Amino acid sequence: MAEQLKGITVALAGPRKSEEMAKLVGNMGGIPLLRPAQGTVFLDDGALREGLNSWTQQPPDWAVLTTGMGLDALFGMAEDMGLGGRFLEVLSASSIAARGYKTVNALKKRGLVPVVRDDDGSTSGLIRGLQEFDLAGKEVVLQLHGEPAPRLTAWLEAAGASVREVQPYRHTPPEPGALELLLTEILEAKVNAVAFTSAPQFRFLSQYAQEQGKLAQMLEAFEREVLAVSVGKITSQALKEEGVQRIIMPEHERMGSMFVELGRYVVAGR
Repeated sequence: MAEQLKGITVALAGPRKSEEMAKLVGNMGGIPLLRPAQGTVFLDDGALREGLNSWTQQPPDWAVLTTGMGLDALFGMAEDMGLGGRFLEVLSASSIAARGYKTVNALKKRGLVPVVRDDDGSTSGLIRGLQEFDLAGKEVVLQLHGEPAPRLTAWLEAAGASVREVQPYRHTPPEPGALELLLTEILEAKVNAVAFTSAPQFRFLSQYAQEQGKLAQMLEAFEREVLAVSVGKITSQALKEEGVQRIIMPEHERMGSMFVELGRYVVAGR
């Protein structure tokens, strides 16, 4: 593994754990560049309190949970509000659908088991699992993480459900100038790969490229000179939706696995 990325410059689009990622890339012989394509992810206290009040006062038929971190934040805030027991009671009484192994683990920790879970870690997998249930006239609370999930919300509403969204976290845009620098490096092939650890990072970048009239150029760069590396299925979905076709993604959603997969790809191509 030591020199798999020798001579390869990797732009790191994720602000979280960027130093750890830089170390991993460096240990594999690569050159890491910190290029955060999103700002911080912060806990939105007000929205969370409001969402929990509504959730516990008007219990839904279904709880659709999309992230373990978001669920942990909900339980933390419920405890803070003196609603810990009530929230657990309400959640236990509803049908639970969960996306991702971290969400399932966060439920397991509290003695809860979902009736529906995705078959592949993706939103599409979650929808496939929900298809066999009649959701017409059902109240659904959808727990999001930092950004809307229009496809999932639209599908639930088309199935006849009434959807309330609770979003514990919010993603903020990156620092001004950060996207300009990253886009320039991609277009001029000054980086060999860009590693994305969440869907918003790519969305912020593609939105900026579109505003500059350079989205088609950027997609071409990802097709030819620059490798798009994704940590997992949700992030890959965001890349695919914008038209990126060549995506390097590990089987298991881990940052370390992502760079090992990139290393394999680079070595195979040498």
